Amino acid sequence: MSETSPFSNVPIEVTISVGRARPVIKDLLELGENAVLPLDRKIDDPVELYIGDRLIARGELQELDGESAGQLAVRLTEVADLNGSLS
Repeated sequence: MSETSPFSNVPIEVTISVGRARPVIKDLLELGENAVLPLDRKIDDPVELYIGDRLIARGELQELDGESAGQLAVRLTEVADLNGSLS
């Protein structure tokens, strides 16, 4: 029987990054409803998963089926090892 850590059930926030935009402030201030802000990635590019500022994995966005239809999810394609390098 293995011991579980008292921290095993503590939730942690994972941030999914789908891309970045770098508009100049003038253009940002002019944005309004229905404006489009282009990102530096394509729709099929991998997304990155972070805990804080540490990259922990990469994956592909997917849409769930069934009861959760329309909800986004991430299928992991690369996961960092304990040293922080992706495999």
